[in-house]
Amino acid sequence: MTTLVELLDVLQHGEVGFVGQLSDSSNLTVLVDVTLVRDGGQEDYCWGIFKPEAGERYLHDFPAGLWRRERAAYLLSEWLGWGIVPPTVVREIVPLGVGSLQYYVDNDGSHYFPLYETRPDLHPQFLRMAVFDLLVNNTDRKSGHVLLAGSHPADHVWGIDQGLCFHQDPKLRTVIWDFAHEAIPPELVDAVEPLAGEVPEEVASLLSPEEVAALQSRASRIVRLPWLPEPQSEFPYPWPLV
Repeated sequence: MTTLVELLDVLQHGEVGFVGQLSDSSNLTVLVDVTLVRDGGQEDYCWGIFKPEAGERYLHDFPAGLWRRERAAYLLSEWLGWGIVPPTVVREIVPLGVGSLQYYVDNDGSHYFPLYETRPDLHPQFLRMAVFDLLVNNTDRKSGHVLLAGSHPADHVWGIDQGLCFHQDPKLRTVIWDFAHEAIPPELVDAVEPLAGEVPEEVASLLSPEEVAALQSRASRIVRLPWLPEPQSEFPYPWPLV
């Protein structure tokens, strides 16, 4: 596979095989392999992370169907041109039912805390992720949800586990507070600004009207006050931290 379109095609239409369950996840999370046989016999293959709605634990503040938020976060990341969330589609996979299927990011196990300390060259990507989390109201940006892929100098920082985003009430919980009070670069503000007026339909269709309005309000805040906030809630960090 050489393009994003081809990768999304594999995720959406490929044959799925079950590899194993991630035992340390709070919701059912399954590692799968996905194979698509194209005309001429060529096979495209990747690993993916499947999170079915049927495997979600009850949450008092988020309705069932966290796959909608996983997909919405991916679509918004792509619309912004930031490439933060790995390619994510919605699929129904027997016998688990409907859920999000996200491209598995091959990584060396590094996560935010050690990377922030040892890789100052990645700080612009971390700051951009902090802006993204502020925009989508991420309530679960653990250190282990920040992955590094690629090879220097083309290293790319990915953000995974976006199921607890887009709530209409302020709920930002993240480990990325190192950029508090820093100015948001103008190019990031410019990318966010159109959202204050209108949210892309493909994103809006996955959220409630109240959540769409709150997303617009947060975009407006970033435009009016282009700096990253300090922790303000009673519980500003997710748990566990990693």
